[in-house]
Amino acid sequence: MSTRLLLVMFTLTGSLIMMTGTVRAEQNTAIYLAADSALENTEINVRDKDNTTLTPEDQQETEGDIKITAAIRQAVVKNESLSVNAQNIKIITRNGVVTLRGPVASGEESMKLQEIAKKTHGVMRVENQLENKAP
Repeated sequence: MSTRLLLVMFTLTGSLIMMTGTVRAEQNTAIYLAADSALENTEINVRDKDNTTLTPEDQQETEGDIKITAAIRQAVVKNESLSVNAQNIKIITRNGVVTLRGPVASGEESMKLQEIAKKTHGVMRVENQLENKAP
């Protein structure tokens, strides 16, 4: 091989090693959140793991329940008066019973979401488990 080709290969290999080392360092960097941070949701995640509360995985696969959930989601997303958090709540339907979960900006938003769900065709009952995050 020519000296020039060896030099290019050596340079590329060295660069690759240096870049890989940087990526590994970034992957190993942990981000720690303060206990009172708005992003800290460890307690909620632990609560959801114990199978005592419904999660989207508990959604029934029946055609009727899927249609109910889809109709509620469409109505919620179309409602521009709702906050982004409210538009992203969990909607879980089991045998016509709708459970609403997640953070909302106010009690007013919680009531709007509950009314949207109640007015949806096929809904038997609404379980409002929304969390008001207003100060």
